[in-house]
Amino acid sequence: MNKREKPSLNANTIKTAKRLLKYVTSTYKVQFIIVLICILISSVASISVSLSLRFLLDDFIIPLIGQQNPNFGELYGALTVLGTIFACGVIASFVYSRMMVVIGQGVLKRVRDEMFDHMQKLPIRYFDQNTNGFIMSLYTNDTDTLRQMINQSIPQVLMASFTIVVTFIAMIALSPILTILAVAMIFVMFLVSRFIGGNSGKYFVRQQLDLAKITGYVEERMNGQRVVKVFNHEQKSKEEFDELNEQLFHSASHAHTFASIMGPVIGNLGNLQFVLTAILGGFLSVSGIGNITLGVMASYLQFTKSFTQPFMQIAQQFNSIIMALAGAERIFKMMDEEPEVDEGYVTLVNARKREDGSIEEVKERTGMWAWKHPHQADGTVTYTELKGDVRFFDMSFGYEPDHMVLHDLSLYAKPGQKLAFVGSTGAGKTTITNLINRFYDVQDGKIRYDGININKIKKADLRHSLGIVLQDTHLFTGTIMENIRYGKLDATDDEVYKAAKLAHADQFIRMLPKGYDTHLSSDGEELSQGQRQLLAIARAAIADPPVLILDEATSSIDTRTESIVQRGMDNLMKGRTVFVIAHRLSTIRNSDAIMVLEHGRIIERGTHEDLLKLKGTYYQLYTGKLELS
Repeated sequence: MNKREKPSLNANTIKTAKRLLKYVTSTYKVQFIIVLICILISSVASISVSLSLRFLLDDFIIPLIGQQNPNFGELYGALTVLGTIFACGVIASFVYSRMMVVIGQGVLKRVRDEMFDHMQKLPIRYFDQNTNGFIMSLYTNDTDTLRQMINQSIPQVLMASFTIVVTFIAMIALSPILTILAVAMIFVMFLVSRFIGGNSGKYFVRQQLDLAKITGYVEERMNGQRVVKVFNHEQKSKEEFDELNEQLFHSASHAHTFASIMGPVIGNLGNLQFVLTAILGGFLSVSGIGNITLGVMASYLQFTKSFTQPFMQIAQQFNSIIMALAGAERIFKMMDEEPEVDEGYVTLVNARKREDGSIEEVKERTGMWAWKHPHQADGTVTYTELKGDVRFFDMSFGYEPDHMVLHDLSLYAKPGQKLAFVGSTGAGKTTITNLINRFYDVQDGKIRYDGININKIKKADLRHSLGIVLQDTHLFTGTIMENIRYGKLDATDDEVYKAAKLAHADQFIRMLPKGYDTHLSSDGEELSQGQRQLLAIARAAIADPPVLILDEATSSIDTRTESIVQRGMDNLMKGRTVFVIAHRLSTIRNSDAIMVLEHGRIIERGTHEDLLKLKGTYYQLYTGKLELS
C-alpha cells in the first residue's frame, strides 16, 4: 500500500449508526415495528422447519415403521401444521422485504431533502473549501451505500440476529451438552469475524474516501477540459488520475480481499462444527448419555447448519454496513456544518410616502423600498428609504485571521454614484464586493448601508437590494426566458423583453431558432461567452436593484460588442449606486471616483482626470507603462 495515512474506523461509528437508525424509526416507526414482527415470524418459521425433524422422526415416522396398517392421519396433520407455519414465514418475508424498500427510499428522500435544504444555508466559505466533486459524492456514492444498507443489510442482519437467538434456544432445548460445543465454535467464529471484518471495514472506509477524491478530480477535469487541452496537460492529468486510481485500487482490493475470504472461512468453520457435532452426538447417543435420539441428532445437525449461516450473513453484510456508516458520517458532517449566521433584524419592505413626507409600510409593490428598523431599546420601529448609500469605515478583513487581505479601508458611495476599483490580482477588489454582499463579515471596522450597519440587516433582504454581474457567468438549465427571469421570479414577459433590450441581448436572442424559448443546458454552452454575459446583465437588469456590482462584467465581450453593451450598462446604472471592478480602464473613465488598490490598501483615489494629473500608478496603467497582473 502507498505511504499514506493508515485507514481506521472512525470513533463516531456507533454514534452515526444510532443517528441513522433514528431516521428510520422516527420516519417510519409503525412500519419498522411491523418489519420487526414479520422478521421474527419468518425467523421462527424457519427454525420450526428444522425443529420439526425431531418430532416427525421420533413421534410420527419411526413409530410407523414395521406396522402392517400404519395410520398416516397424525403425520398428515403434523405436515399440514408445518406447511402452515412455513407459509406464514414466506408471507412475512415478502411483507418485510417490500416494506423495507419503501422505508429505505423514504429515508433516503428525507436525507437528501435535509442535505439540500441545509446546503442552501451554508456560507460561501464551505463551498470555497470543498470541491464540487466532493459535495456531489455525498449525493451519489454515499447515499447509494445508505440505500443498500437500509434495503438489504438491515433486514438481513435483523433476520440473522433473530435466527441466532431462536436457534440457540432451540439447541439448548434439544441438547445442552452439544450446545457447549456450539458455544465454543461461536467464540472461534467471533474472533475470526472480528479480525477479518475489522480489516475489511477499515479498507472499505478508505475506499469510499478515495472514491470521493477521484470523483472530485474527474468533475474538476471535465469542467476544465478546454484548459487541459490548451496547455497540453493531458499527460499530466492522466498521471495524476492514475495516482488517485492506484490509491482506490489498493484500498478496494484490500477491502474486497478480506470481504471475499470472510464467507469461505466462516463456512468452513461451520462445516468443522457440523463434523464435530456429528462425532460427539454419535458417541453420546451410543453411550446413552444426554438422551440423544435419532430425531434429536437430525434436528441438531440441521440447527448446526442453520446456526452457522446467520453468522455468514452478518459477516457478508458487515462491509456494506461499514461503507454506509462511513458515507453517513460524511453526510452528517456536512449537515452539522454551521449554517450561515444571520443576526440581522432590519428588513426590506414595500413602502410609500405620506403627504407629510413620512414613510409607511404597505403590502403591495409601489416601486419604493424602505428599511424596517425595529429598535429593541424602546420597542419603536423606524423606516429609512432605500437609496443605496454605501460607506466603509476603517474596515479590515482577512479570509484567515492571521492573513489580512484588506487594511483600514474607508470610502463612500453616495446614491447614484459610480465607484470603480482598479488593481492587480489579489489586491482585494472582489473581496470588497463579497463584503458588501455579506458573503463574509468584516473583522474590524463597519460597512453602513443607508446609515445602517449591514450586520444588522438580514442577509436575504440585503442581497435582495443588490444586483451583481460576475466575470464567470452561470446559466441554469432551462429557457433563456427562465434564466433572465431568475433575477425576478414574478417578472412578466414584457419585463423580460425590456431587460434584454436594456442589456442589448434582445437582438441575438430573437435570431435564435426558438428565441426566448431556446433551451439552454450545460451552463449555456450553446452560446458564446459574450452572449452568456449579456444574459447575465439582463438578469441583473430585471431585478432593478438600487445598488449594482459589476465584477469584470464586460471582460468576456469583444471590443465591438463592449461598446454596444456599455450603452446598455450606462442605462442600467442610471440612478443606481454602482461598484465596478474592471481591467479595461476604458470602461471606468466616467466613474465618479476610482480607487486604486495595492496589497489591500487604497493608494490612490479620485476621478479619471484627477488621477491622470497625479501621474502615479493609475497614470502608468492608463498609458500602458504599467500592466495589471
